Order: sequence, then structure tokens, then C-alpha cells
Amino acid sequence: SSGGGGGGVSTQSTGVLHQIFKMVASKKTKKAMESINSRLALVMKSGKFTIGYRSTLKSIRQGKSQLIIIANNTPALRKSEIEYYCMLAKVGVHHYSGSNIDLGTACGKYFRVAVFVSRTW
Repeated sequence: SSGGGGGGVSTQSTGVLHQIFKMVASKKTKKAMESINSRLALVMKSGKFTIGYRSTLKSIRQGKSQLIIIANNTPALRKSEIEYYCMLAKVGVHHYSGSNIDLGTACGKYFRVAVFVSRTW
């Protein structure tokens, strides 16, 4: 008699479930990414935005920002400083799942963008 048996899910089926879950999760993140990118395009069209670290801090201090978008490869110290300012000013922060190159592309720019400020969202 083998001690393996009763009622568990086989490793093969858990592997398949894991793959399906991964696909669904990636579709969700892809959709979320697309919606953020399309909203970014709208904000860019409106012209009510700021790009860059120093202008972001200025914008937060002046109370002109509604949402801050930070690229995922922004240095930790810089990221935490912006988050702290946002917490004090009660401004929303979104961590963009792409790099600063991806964020720049989403903004329609040919350069890297680590921090993006929307004055309307």
C-alpha cells in the first residue's frame, strides 16, 4: 500500500491551474495598463500635466496636482520623498508597472519619464 493517495489535486492539474491564473492575471494587468495609457493620452492632450521630479515637487507644494504617476524603476529615496509629499498634500499616487522608458512612451515622449503629474484625472 502506498501512502500517497486521498483526495488531493494532482501536481499536473495545479500546474495547469497556475498557468491559467497567470494568463488571467496578465490579461487583467494588460487591460489596466491599457486604460492607464489611454487616460495618460487624454491628459497629455489636455495639456494639464507636468513631467519631472523637481516640477513634480513644485506642483505638489503649490497644490496643483491631483495624481502622481511614478515609474517602477525610480530610485527608492526619490520615490519615498514624492510619496511623503503626496501624503501631506493628500494627493493620489499610482505606481506605474512599467519602467521610466515605458512611461515616457505612454506619455508620447521620446525620452524617459520617471514622474508624471496630472492636474486633472
